[in-house]
Amino acid sequence: MSTKSPSSKRIILGVDPGTTVMGYGLITVEKNKMELLHLDELALNTKENHYLRLHKIFEKTMEIIDHFHPDEMALEAPFFGKNVQSMLKLGRAQGVAMAAGLSRQLPITEYSPRKIKMAITGNGNASKEQVAKMLQQMVKLKTLPKNLDATDGLAAAVCHFFNPVQEPNKSYSGWSSFVKQEAHRVKK
Repeated sequence: MSTKSPSSKRIILGVDPGTTVMGYGLITVEKNKMELLHLDELALNTKENHYLRLHKIFEKTMEIIDHFHPDEMALEAPFFGKNVQSMLKLGRAQGVAMAAGLSRQLPITEYSPRKIKMAITGNGNASKEQVAKMLQQMVKLKTLPKNLDATDGLAAAVCHFFNPVQEPNKSYSGWSSFVKQEAHRVKK
């Protein structure tokens, strides 16, 4: 959990780890308002050895962290597919991205693709294109990237913004208890 207060500026890194393309996006959050900081992707050469691609994912994630100094990291968790080998490779890609974040002491939260789509569009079955179009409006992107892996990474960051991680020692006995403990989040 970030030690910064909700009113201070923080940066959230969202990553969509993949074995051919890793998409990522960063947003700044200040006083419950988000702005796009950076959006890009790492294209991985599919002819390269799988382990070399994993190394590149690790190195690029470290480079992003060292350059932008995010306070938190949100990852898209691999979806469950029928191809076990693909799932294993995606899990490895996610693992090395997580290892990079953990090596820099970043709090990491994973979100399922369905939860991310739901947070962005209100529909857990939304297409990549629908998610990208909604993000375009939310963060005022002039044009969408050619590949939507970058917007998938951004979507993880925006989902994290909409779903703040609760501190483990907090509990609420009802709505009034929540409002009292989270007064800084209530818009007046």
